[in-house]
Amino acid sequence: MENYRVEEDTLGPVNIPIDALWGAQTERSRHNFPTGAKMPLELIRALLQIKKAAAQANKEVAAIAGEKADLIVKAIDALLALSDEELRKDFPLVVYQTGSGTQTNMNVNEVVAHMAAKIDGSIEILPNDDVNHGQSSNDIFPTAMNITAAVAVDKLEAAAQHLLDELQEKQEKYWRTVKIGRTHLQDATPLTFGQEVSGWASMVEHDLGYLKTLNATLSEVAMGGTAVGTGLNAAPHFADTIAEKMSAVYEHPFTADSNKFYGLAAHSGLNVVHGAIKTLAADLMKIANDVRFLASGPRAGYGELNIPANEPGSSIMPGKVNPTQAEAITMAAVRVMGNDVVVDLASSQGNFEMNVYKPVLISAFLESAELLTGTMTGFADKMIHGLTVNAERMEELVDRSLMTVTALSPHIGYHDSAKIAQQAEKDGDTLKEAAVRSGQVTAEQFDEWVVPIDMTNIDK
Repeated sequence: MENYRVEEDTLGPVNIPIDALWGAQTERSRHNFPTGAKMPLELIRALLQIKKAAAQANKEVAAIAGEKADLIVKAIDALLALSDEELRKDFPLVVYQTGSGTQTNMNVNEVVAHMAAKIDGSIEILPNDDVNHGQSSNDIFPTAMNITAAVAVDKLEAAAQHLLDELQEKQEKYWRTVKIGRTHLQDATPLTFGQEVSGWASMVEHDLGYLKTLNATLSEVAMGGTAVGTGLNAAPHFADTIAEKMSAVYEHPFTADSNKFYGLAAHSGLNVVHGAIKTLAADLMKIANDVRFLASGPRAGYGELNIPANEPGSSIMPGKVNPTQAEAITMAAVRVMGNDVVVDLASSQGNFEMNVYKPVLISAFLESAELLTGTMTGFADKMIHGLTVNAERMEELVDRSLMTVTALSPHIGYHDSAKIAQQAEKDGDTLKEAAVRSGQVTAEQFDEWVVPIDMTNIDK
């Protein structure tokens, strides 16, 4: 017992590690809910920022004494100055706890109160009455959810823009490099690699547009709703002041002008924005798969692209280079798709005045945003940036393709063109050889009509 102190809550005494800044409710939660990942520190920092703003707002209207508010602000500033590693020591609770996030809210309240006591023990700061004044877990936790989500999406948008910039550079560089197209995994008519990349770039550009359009819905905060949305015990203009201060801290336009009953019971904004994140993940899966398949080889695959050698590819095969950045981003995409199910189902669990799946919802959302932000950056810098084309291989495959026969169709008709392609495949000839042998096309006509670069319409 020498390593513990005793504190009491409404249920009775609790033994707490002597050096811990948390209190009785946090200690109970530690033992009642020991399983799973820790609550994201981004959320903890957001809760601290909101409580700092709440103390300042309460001071402005004399809802709490000025000296108490000032001490709460000092305590929070001291906590915000800590590194993540240092901060984590006093925020040990996990995601899988009460569905409102109440225990994490109380963890923050208790730590702030104890930090205040360390700074100035002559002023009593109580977790509920002072640090949590005018707040409820039911409105402060969803407010922190939207704030952290909005910030995470801002970072995700920056990563998407970076990838878009890299893709557009490749698009420009290889705009006239002809290669064979493929549909249904079968040979198709030619296009240029720049045109192909322009499709990838447009996917990312559209996804970025979706995120920017939808991100605004995360700007609505539930602050001021308190327990059930009525605003009981919150001071006048309390929520507006907090929204203003959060906008300044995070450089994002937050507003408390929102329906509080919606803010507590529904998380539609998080759900729809995560849907856009999932859409981005799906497109990144397609782009990464295209790159790694086109780079397959170098001698027994498509071999059209050369990928950077970032690390040895095999523990047994010397000199092997693998598309590891593509593998990382596609694994992240799979995780995001799974998280979208979590977010969707969690968003549906609003029972009467409150959704009670808040911690797992925001945990999944933040994981998705972080995974794509990181893997997109790696994919842009360590895959796309160093990507080059194997022009000789591309030319070889265009020359061997039978689908350039499409250029003959306007001159000799679809049916006869198809017969030439089928005969070339059967005999193992080039298309030109089969066309000339058919008697329908001269060598000169073939060279005039079948010009791969012209078939791309690149100059139109």
